[in-house]
This record gives sequence, structure tokens and C-alpha cells, in this order.
Amino acid sequence: MNILLAVIGLGILCLLLEIASVRKAIVPLSIAGLLGVLVMVAEQFGRVESHYNDMIVSNPFSVGFSGLFVVLTLFIIILSGEFYKDKTSKISDFISIKIFLLAGSIAMVMFGNLAMFFIGIEVLSIALYVLAASDRLSLRSNEAGMKYFLMGSFASGIILFGICLIYGATGSFNVAEIHELSRSGLIPEWFSIGLVMLLVGMLFKVAAAPFHFWAPDVYEGSPTMVTATMSTLSKVVAIAALYKLVNELNADISVAMQMIIAIVAGASMTVGNVMALKQDNVKRMLAFSGISHAGYMLMILLTTETTGAILLYYTAAYALAGIAAFAVILHVTRNGENESVSLFRGLGKSNPLMALILTASFISMAGIPVFAGFFAKFMLFTATIEGGYLAVVLIAVINSIISVGYYFKLVLAMYTQEGGERRSVPVSYMVVALAAILLNVAIGLFPSLVVDLLN
Repeated sequence: MNILLAVIGLGILCLLLEIASVRKAIVPLSIAGLLGVLVMVAEQFGRVESHYNDMIVSNPFSVGFSGLFVVLTLFIIILSGEFYKDKTSKISDFISIKIFLLAGSIAMVMFGNLAMFFIGIEVLSIALYVLAASDRLSLRSNEAGMKYFLMGSFASGIILFGICLIYGATGSFNVAEIHELSRSGLIPEWFSIGLVMLLVGMLFKVAAAPFHFWAPDVYEGSPTMVTATMSTLSKVVAIAALYKLVNELNADISVAMQMIIAIVAGASMTVGNVMALKQDNVKRMLAFSGISHAGYMLMILLTTETTGAILLYYTAAYALAGIAAFAVILHVTRNGENESVSLFRGLGKSNPLMALILTASFISMAGIPVFAGFFAKFMLFTATIEGGYLAVVLIAVINSIISVGYYFKLVLAMYTQEGGERRSVPVSYMVVALAAILLNVAIGLFPSLVVDLLN
């Protein structure tokens, strides 16, 4: 509970600094505050606590993911300082919204009550709607914000309808009580309907096929900094919350639901990777890449008994590679709206270090050693095979091979084509890119750093 209150307090502090006209202190103090929150998260490990009649429940799963969310937000805030340097009059708005987004994220994994879960998802969603449309003078940004708002609102409505059905079936919003009632066998049929509606609504949030159609347009139209936030933090939050919902609300996932999840996972991987091959816009390509990774992450739901640690490891590997990649993309695309692959031509010669970091990020996403992405997929595929879903793993392996095609299209442009002038890289972009990819390599070489947190 102290973690959530500290994050909310930090967001309010950003707004107070704006009132006091101390804008230059907002980013440094936010970074310092998030480091302090990270220390609080570390102190919380190993404890199981509940607050306010189980509205908030702290356990290894929620604390582990909260720590990941704080790290990702820390990177995003560091990048934001440079990205919004020409909009200093609004810097408090951008930074505070991202911090409140973190508060919603933490609520979505620390909930012990469905009311708290819904509050968390709305705080996160509203923050993203505003950020997507934050470039007022850009038609693409306005379109992205409107499309995201409409699709997200429908998804939230479906989720709320599902929660209502679950409450009608059980008479409780408390997750632990609902879990116990689901074991009784006396629960009404509309409990399962409520679970399905929750699943459908969260699949929208995760951008899994066939509920993915909003993601490419929204990712492409949003400011690049916002796209980075959606692609990493918000996707990780959504899949973690979905895992907790499925794992804790229902004692046993039915065979029919497992088959649905397997089909959606396979479709997401295939649609995401095949469509990414056709993209020339880098942000749109990474949108489809995110859809494919949503499919990989959904495989976790097929064997929820022991895979919380694997999900944390996979999401950490994916998000760190994504943050490193976007740090480079922010640098390359900062002088205009052109985000095509051609803009990266010659980056290997004009800026070898940034090109190397982007290459390493894509190698990790593709699942090639020695990066964490390889070991994450290995653990995931092993757990899925043990769960009896060999066919899904075969689809995943084939899609991993396909993904190499579009990742290396950009890598080849950097190293085999001429073009691009050498430009100085902002320190914040360089620091985040290096830190994120080094953390990715570190957890790849020492997976126990993450996996043992939940074991």
C-alpha cells in the first residue's frame, strides 16, 4: 500500500512544482522519487500483506511486477526529459500523467478486489488516451487518441459487464472469496460468461488477435514517446493483470477456455509476424511485433500453476529490449515525422553504438542467444510443452523464425546501405539505451536474478 501511496504522492508533487514554477526540477525529482519507490519495492519482497479489507494485496507476484513497472517508468521519465525539451511549459503534465499511469499499473497487479482492479485499469487507460492525443497540432495524433479512446472504452465496458456478472454469480468483489466459490461447483452459469467477458476485454487491452486492429494505427499516430510507453509498460501491465485474473478468479481453467486461449495465442503470433513483414514504418512494424509477443505471453495462461516467474522474466526481457530499441528510434526520428526504415540507412557507420544497441534489441526480441529474449522463450516453450500444447509451441517456433525477417530488414538497412549524417546523441537517450540492453544481457546470463524473485 505504501508503494501505491508514494507513487500517487510523487505525481501530485510534479503538479505542485508546476504551480511553484520550478519546472526544471520536475524530471530530476521524479527520477529521484522513482528510485526511492524502487527501494520501497525491494523492502516489500517476501511479505504478504493486505490493506483496506483486501482491496490491496501485496505478495511476491504483485511486488515483482510493481518493481518492473517502476523500472520501466524510470526509463520512460528519463527519455521524456529530452523528448519534451521544446515543450517545457507542459512538462509537468506529461511527467505527472506518466506517474499516475504507473499508479494505475500497480493497482492492476496489487488488487484484491475487482473494484480496485477496475479503478486501476481506468486510471491507466485514461492516461494513455490523453498521451496518445497529446500532440494537438498533429492530425495523426488526434486520430490515434480518438481511436484509442473509442476502442478502449468499449473494452472497459465489456470488462465492467463481466465484473457485474461475476458479482451477480458470487455476491462478492473479493478475489479470494470468488476463488473459493469457484471451487464449490454450485456457482451459476453466468459466472463463466463473466470470466469470458473479462478475458475478451483484457485481450483488447493486450492487443491480441482478433482484438488487435486498433494497435497499428494508434502506435503509428501517437507521439513516439507515447508509443514506447504503450509498447512496453502498458502491454506488460495488461498481460500481468490478465494472468492474475485468470489464475485467481477461477480455480480450474476449463479445457474449452484453454483451447480458446491457444487459438488466440497462435493467431496473434501469426498475424503479428506476417503483417510486420509488410511494414515500412518502424512504429507500425513494432506494433505488429507487439501483437505477436502478446501471443507468446498468452501461452503462459495455458499452464498457470507454476508460470508466474516465467511471465515476469519474459515481460522483463521483452520490455527492456523494447525500451532500448525506442531510445534509438527516438534519436533517429527526432527531426521529423518520417519513421520509415529508410531513415535508418547508414546508422551503422554514422553511429555504430546506437546501431549496435538497436540490433541487440531486435536479436533479443527474435529470441536469439545470449540475450534474455532467447531464455524467456525457452522457458515459455518448455512450460507449454509440459502442459501438453506441443502444437502451439511449434507455431511459436515458426513465428520466431519469421520475426527474424522484419527485424533484420532494419538491421540490414543500418549496415549495408549508405545514408544518414552523424548526429550527437542526447545523453539521456544513450544512458537509457545502454542501461536497458545491459540489463537485458544481465538477466539473460543470470535468469535467476528475476526467476527466483517469485520462487
